[in-house]
Amino acid sequence: MHDPWLTIIGIGEDGLAGLSDASRKALAEAETVFGGERHLALAGISDRGRPWAAPFETDCVLACRGRPTVVLASGDPSWYGVGASLAERLSKSEWIAHPALSTFSLASARLGWRLESVVCLGIHAAPFERLVPHLTHGARIICLVRDGKAPGDLAKWLTARGWGNSRLWTLTALGGPRESVAQYRADSYAADGGAGPVAVALETNGPHGVPRSSGLSDALFVHDGQITKRPMRALALSSLAPRSGDRLWDIGAGSGSISVEWALCGGTAIAIEARSNRVANIRGNAATFGLTHRIAIVEGIAPDILSRLETPQAVFIGGGLDARMFDAVWSRIEPRVRVVAHAVTLETEALLSDLHQRHGGELMRIEIAHAGHLGRYRSWEAMRPVVQWSAVK
Repeated sequence: MHDPWLTIIGIGEDGLAGLSDASRKALAEAETVFGGERHLALAGISDRGRPWAAPFETDCVLACRGRPTVVLASGDPSWYGVGASLAERLSKSEWIAHPALSTFSLASARLGWRLESVVCLGIHAAPFERLVPHLTHGARIICLVRDGKAPGDLAKWLTARGWGNSRLWTLTALGGPRESVAQYRADSYAADGGAGPVAVALETNGPHGVPRSSGLSDALFVHDGQITKRPMRALALSSLAPRSGDRLWDIGAGSGSISVEWALCGGTAIAIEARSNRVANIRGNAATFGLTHRIAIVEGIAPDILSRLETPQAVFIGGGLDARMFDAVWSRIEPRVRVVAHAVTLETEALLSDLHQRHGGELMRIEIAHAGHLGRYRSWEAMRPVVQWSAVK
């Protein structure tokens, strides 16, 4: 077996002094060394150095295939770094990695936090909304950010959303001679943006954050009235049974509320919607909850577009169901996929009754009423009945 041609090395602010013998040997033998300008300087690489292009592309590294090559990255290259991006395109025999201490490990060590209970995020190339699902009172979060200006921007973002009382630490150049750690409160952050690399640690103090139970308030979503209402959404999600890593087809997504709650459980969703104004609502709701990386939005009509979508582990049909759509969905999905459909019209209700007879599962008719005012008194205001069919193929 040939030795790997690519070595992925994690380097810290202590430069060559912090590298293992194997890392230093690989650096000495490499014909080409890729890295950020800071990484190359820390390793003392000049003539063989190839600074990263922005945005980073792996093709330049792959062009060196078969020749001794090193990629330098900060800390642990597999944790919000280039390591996994490269490994995914190579066979295991082609590469080896020598990680250093991650920024998360160094930051938790400086603050005395239990790393296993800390939320670790890379938002250097992502919007601050990525924090939303993790903002709960008393949470501890460590974030990689893009530059020295980012902590101030993050402090303003937190303050505008009611988290201004949170404690915020900036941790600069951890593990090296320029290391500094400074504590602030988000709503009184006044530090000047300095040189990186910078991480931010948060101890949150504010509202209760986004609940983890199914059935979030309808008021949290932008919609035009086309939304699976909270009680029905909770019942649908219970039957859909979200699991981390599972993919959902949300057909006739409307506001995208089902997709949002599915993604909050750790899955990914493909929200399919025919109307452009509702697509805009889905996009806005996904951004508000920090879930744009988990919700793909497809503008189009089912079943016409289903053939080009990745197969799901669950399907929700909130509207527009007919026999042609069902047949297309049923033929595309694999065994053990969970399907949930809602009906509010007599015609669709009859179809669900037929599907229940043919395929089994569970058929429910749900009638809910809310207390409302009737003059000086109160009375029940009935919602439109919904029929839910749920089954596993």
